[in-house]
Amino acid sequence: MLNQHQKLRRMLTILIGLAAIAAAVWAIVQSVIPGEKGADSAVIAQAAAPDFEAVTAEGRQVRLSDYCGQVVLINFWASWCKACVTEMPLIHDVSRARSGEMTALMVNVGDSKGTISEYMKSQNFSFPVIIDVTGRVSGLYGISGLPATYIIDKAGTIRKVVMGEIADQEQLNIWLDAAAKAPEIPM
Repeated sequence: MLNQHQKLRRMLTILIGLAAIAAAVWAIVQSVIPGEKGADSAVIAQAAAPDFEAVTAEGRQVRLSDYCGQVVLINFWASWCKACVTEMPLIHDVSRARSGEMTALMVNVGDSKGTISEYMKSQNFSFPVIIDVTGRVSGLYGISGLPATYIIDKAGTIRKVVMGEIADQEQLNIWLDAAAKAPEIPM
């Protein structure tokens, strides 16, 4: 026969197991059932890019809507993310080659201002880095993994979403060209 302590322990184990099963079912249902996009849902291509206002590592205030009429590449990254660090020189090269045609906004997720500044200086990168310490910007885009890149056309519509590392410069240029040629009528 089980004593009182063993019964309580068994009941607690069952309750924890049921809570875990309920959480797993809820997560599966949330990912399968279509509905309104919330802060935890990834933003998809052909959707309007969520506007945001943030501060760069240099202390400059930026708002996505300030770039209306331009192609914008938003890249979510962190210095500890190997794929992010690997793709960044490619994005930097394309950004410099297409200066005036497009703007790259790099959104750092999780690094301190000092870490960001040191990294950018050591790599000789010149694009603006938005510090997303609170996760507000990455939450708007439903970022759940790094790197993540959004290419936005001149009207503010997301034309391409890339989850994971961009490894092909030619492919990146094709995506940017397509965004530049997209109709300028907001959807």
